[in-house]
Amino acid sequence: MKANLRRPALRAGLARAAALAAVLAAVGLLPWLSGRDPALTVLRARSAEQEPTAEALDAIRDDLGLDAGPLGLIGDWAGGLVRGDLGTSWVSGTDVLPSVLSGLGVSLTLMGAALAVALLVAAALCARTLVRGARGTLRGGGGAAGAMLTAVPEFLLATVLLIVLGVWWRLLPVSGWQGPQHLVLPAIALGIPAGGLLGRLVDDALPAVFRERWTDVWRASGVSPRRTVVAALRRALPALVPQLGMVVVGLTGGAVAVETVFAVPGLGRTALGAAKSQDLPLLQGSVLALLLLALAAGGCAAFARGRLLGSGLKDAALALPAPAPGRVRGVVPLALGAVLATAMGWGLLKDPYTVHTAARLAGPSLAHPLGTDSLGRDVLARLGHGAASTVGVALAVCAVSYLIALTIGFLPGASAGVSDIANALPPVVVGVLVAALTGPSTLGASLAVALVSWPPLAAHAAALVLEIRASAHLTAQRAIGASPGWILTRHVLPAVAGPVAQHAVLRLPGTALALAALGFLGLGAQPPSPEWGLLLDESRLYVERAPLAALAPAVALALLAGLAVTLAGLRPRSGARRSRSGAAAVSVSGRPVEVGVVR
Repeated sequence: MKANLRRPALRAGLARAAALAAVLAAVGLLPWLSGRDPALTVLRARSAEQEPTAEALDAIRDDLGLDAGPLGLIGDWAGGLVRGDLGTSWVSGTDVLPSVLSGLGVSLTLMGAALAVALLVAAALCARTLVRGARGTLRGGGGAAGAMLTAVPEFLLATVLLIVLGVWWRLLPVSGWQGPQHLVLPAIALGIPAGGLLGRLVDDALPAVFRERWTDVWRASGVSPRRTVVAALRRALPALVPQLGMVVVGLTGGAVAVETVFAVPGLGRTALGAAKSQDLPLLQGSVLALLLLALAAGGCAAFARGRLLGSGLKDAALALPAPAPGRVRGVVPLALGAVLATAMGWGLLKDPYTVHTAARLAGPSLAHPLGTDSLGRDVLARLGHGAASTVGVALAVCAVSYLIALTIGFLPGASAGVSDIANALPPVVVGVLVAALTGPSTLGASLAVALVSWPPLAAHAAALVLEIRASAHLTAQRAIGASPGWILTRHVLPAVAGPVAQHAVLRLPGTALALAALGFLGLGAQPPSPEWGLLLDESRLYVERAPLAALAPAVALALLAGLAVTLAGLRPRSGARRSRSGAAAVSVSGRPVEVGVVR
């Protein structure tokens, strides 16, 4: 019995170790997989003015040891890792370990502050539910406010905070890392979405706790509301602690964009810079630290859950009863979609590439309703054409993820390990690696998002396949001699394809937001493309002179996030159990996989 209980944990541990080894090996092979000469990239990073002569490139190859080949470089790096040596930066020539430790210290400080903000936001969101639950007047959880906060991308919130609190009101510094005041805006930008997620999880779980019989007994016995609240939280925590670990992992990924916005010298920004300059040792050390941080967060969450459950229940699921799904009013997504469609249609009538140097950074006018950018291009035109390209690419990514899910969903045993590996990687880290491999491009960003977006769809498909294959009418079909191919094409596949397609459509806004995040980081579409994330990144350079040009893509992304929230209320059909967050969830090898909106 104990051996059977240990098998899922052993399998999960092996999957995580395989993910770590695979990612580090891929990083080590980047110079050869990308097809770009690392010597030329390093030369440009060291000195942009120096001519790339054959002698200069050969000297760099000899200095970096590139003649030893990929296996030699990986072997040398792994041998140094055993001795605690991460190598020497190809660009700066300094030891990598101090740079990684410095960035890690900054990232951990920022993560701790963001987690404090997240807990405060979650407490504020759950306060009303706790009070009403302790009094016995609770009828159902809320979660709407938490869902709205959860859907706001960190990079978007960071940009808005920079514009409003930093540029307009000048309350706080907007860049650097010189003192505690520089920590406030990045921590808020990271903590509010994370707090919205935590608040929603707890707010959805508490009604089930307060409906349990012991709460009625405690109230009838005169137990104080404060003790009842503490006991209710204690009851809900074991099921929510793993999600808290995932929130910390999300803070690791989201910190890359936030560190970039506020010029914070954290680990994520270090990894991004190393990927762009092909500084292989620094990139390997940064990715290793990021993945170890993510895996440590998951391990700490599992340990805390075991301590909360105690030795008798440490292997138990202890899942709370699921709340009833909320209903979404159709007018909300229709209104949000209408606003986006109007802006996109109006902008598509204009040319997004026409340059008017005399009208640079002009304010709103009849000719330019949203003003112009730094080159005099119409902001509304670029917003409209950017919407078409962003949504179009997101549709393609969702279609690819859907096809992969349908294929892998029929092999749940073989896909479980692959799903675990994909879920263990923060999306931004995957984007950094793909950009280092293929170069920053729309194709690279699409590939990065697709690599991390298919596992929930595949898990949903696998759950539906198992459910349908066990149904009574298929048993009768087999009994009367129906062939497996006939059953597959006439019964199983039609029953799976529809719900999974609906699920893929629900993930469309979140996929578009993920693409915009990579574009904002410079890992996706490149200038002069009007992609929304790229527009937001470009407008930060002149936000003081033309704030409307920066707010336009920010508002568009906020509307898209709101559309993602409202669509998330339209639940996929049967075949999946309900999760604590209100999104559908299924289990692959005992591990719950959320199928809500992509973050």
